[in-house]
Amino acid sequence: MKYRDLGKTGLKVSEIGLGCEGFINQPAANEMFAQALAQGVNCMDLYSPNPDLHRLVGRNITGRRADFVLQAHLCTAWQNGQYKATRDLTEVQQAFELMLQNLGTDYIDIGMIHYVDSVQLWRQIAEGGILAYARELKKQGRIRHIGVSSHNPEAALAAVASGEIEVVMFSVNPCYDLLPGDEDLEKLWADESYAQPLLNLEPKREELYETCLRLGVGITVMKAFGGGDLLTDDSPAGRKLTVCQCLQYALDRPSVAAVMVGAHSPEELAASLHYVEADAAERDYTAAFADFPRISWQGHCMYCGHCAPCPQGIDIAAVTKFLNLARAQGEIPETVREHYAALPVTASACIACGACARRCPFMVDAPANMQAARELFGY
Repeated sequence: MKYRDLGKTGLKVSEIGLGCEGFINQPAANEMFAQALAQGVNCMDLYSPNPDLHRLVGRNITGRRADFVLQAHLCTAWQNGQYKATRDLTEVQQAFELMLQNLGTDYIDIGMIHYVDSVQLWRQIAEGGILAYARELKKQGRIRHIGVSSHNPEAALAAVASGEIEVVMFSVNPCYDLLPGDEDLEKLWADESYAQPLLNLEPKREELYETCLRLGVGITVMKAFGGGDLLTDDSPAGRKLTVCQCLQYALDRPSVAAVMVGAHSPEELAASLHYVEADAAERDYTAAFADFPRISWQGHCMYCGHCAPCPQGIDIAAVTKFLNLARAQGEIPETVREHYAALPVTASACIACGACARRCPFMVDAPANMQAARELFGY
């Protein structure tokens, strides 16, 4: 298992984390938890306020709480045996206290403000007491970092722009990434959303990934498999993908630290954990993407690394990422300048041999990007 920095939080999380849905009312839940821990999984998302789930998680991380990262949600409550999303401050406070009690812990690593899918809702949260409550919990050490979960890049960008958010939980997969932000979540999987040809990443989604990278906001991923749709012949992409391809795609997005995988059986969990030992060919999604009937990423760098190796030793994907970050800002942010300067070999070493461009499955003009980076950064 590989571990990544979760933005600037100081936390290191396993690339594969656990989503919580499959552990609810699951007879094999303890077996699945042991299976994940044995493979080095050290993080989990708890969007569900189900008290039985919280008690199960608490039991399974007994003795290793300090080594396990819990991403748990504010604004979810358990009422009359059912999940409820709530913005009522009293209900939010009561649900948080009950969650800690059932988990058997006195703190949550990431207090994730739940399901913020519109800019208006973010403003309501920021001005209506919820964000102030999260700040107070952080001050008390009862949550260590504040996050927000969203399916809408415009809402997530508004939250990140506030400077209050350290982690974003976002739906990331190669189909959702093509669609514009919308408050209507169902459009992400509606057939009509994919009826017309779609080209490249939607600009607001790309802006979200690059803004999070620039500001040091970590991203944890939900819906990497599109609720399982991408793994079937009915995939909105027009052909099915594999688990490893979906995971690699999500992990290649800027600022992504971990994918919280859903699994409803030991076999499904094993399919996701297989990513850890899968070889590059098994993880490679580029050939599949090139074969999608109505979707094209032509000319867009996916940071997939197929351009490597460069005979001059340039990390072409990294240089391109920093170039795109600077272009998106219209200037060179200091953090981007520092990261570029830290590269062992910069774009100035490019001899325009074209080997990278010939290998690129998306026909990106990598030598032109190296020239642009040399001109922009000055070396």
